Amino acid sequence: MTVSRKSFILGTASLSTTTLLAACGRSKSASSITSGKTISIKHVYGTTEVPADATKVATVAWANQDVLLALGIMPLGFSKQTWGVTDGSGMLPWTKEKVDELTANGAAQPKLFDDDGGVKINPQAVNATKPEVILAVYSGMSKEEYETLSKIAPTVAYPKVAWGTPWRETIAINATAVGKKTEGDTLVADLEKQVADAVAKHPQIKGKAATFCYTAEGDATKFGYYTTADPRTAFLSDLGMKVPASVEKTSKENASAFNVDISTENADSLNDFDLIVMYGTESDLAAMQANSLLNQVRAIKNGAVAFVGNGTPLSAATNPGPLSIPWGIEKYVGLIATAASKVK
Repeated sequence: MTVSRKSFILGTASLSTTTLLAACGRSKSASSITSGKTISIKHVYGTTEVPADATKVATVAWANQDVLLALGIMPLGFSKQTWGVTDGSGMLPWTKEKVDELTANGAAQPKLFDDDGGVKINPQAVNATKPEVILAVYSGMSKEEYETLSKIAPTVAYPKVAWGTPWRETIAINATAVGKKTEGDTLVADLEKQVADAVAKHPQIKGKAATFCYTAEGDATKFGYYTTADPRTAFLSDLGMKVPASVEKTSKENASAFNVDISTENADSLNDFDLIVMYGTESDLAAMQANSLLNQVRAIKNGAVAFVGNGTPLSAATNPGPLSIPWGIEKYVGLIATAASKVK
């Protein structure tokens, strides 16, 4: 059992920008904006003044393109998705469905940036689309990468924690940046209703203490979980579950981290977990229960583990977004409900 998505986002590396800065001068299209009005967007690296009448938008990293697509806006280009994509299209199924819908209605096909899903940002590819705005609200971009992209067009980075922007905030900031704040608010409300409707069918999950976990790839001595700063664990609260006290405490102590690794020797510290959601398949449970240390974890011993696959569309959908929620919420909640029925 691996945790490729964790490795994927932990692989963020700083770019050597000396050459890139020379190659990526401010896009000519940005200078064509004439109104002079801007929208101020605060983020971790300062405040970006986004042209209010910008129509040419590129996105990088994860889910930002889905916000625009959900609002009926086709990005010029966005990061090619690899983790969870099974058809070779470079797009997760919910993204591809919306792109196909918009292109059928006359929109130009977007460019896909070959950048490991935004982990290693490709500024040359972004620059080639000549954007007026670059959105990276949900990302882990470094300051160096931000400064490089800002040479191309006004760029909006993540608000506080790398790879830790909540799904509502991802929608709100991206929507505001393209002048669609009201539509973004409506989208959030609609998604909240879809989540609530799905949860209402499975009352057994309400109030259960749950966290999204993973096994450390290639290292059987480690086990880990995503903190409340990460959308995967945070989304469990949207499903009516509660954060275990141990996770709450660690999350506060590591406010800038989205994940925490622990030694399996300390696995019993996770005994306030009623259930676990994690990457992998049901076939992995037996091996976990056979591990004398992991089997000390009550949820694992009881089999109260919801496996969501690994490198599949559903496993990718556990990181919630405006298109992935409608696509996978029913199945996701159903898996969690099955695990909840095993809580003792």
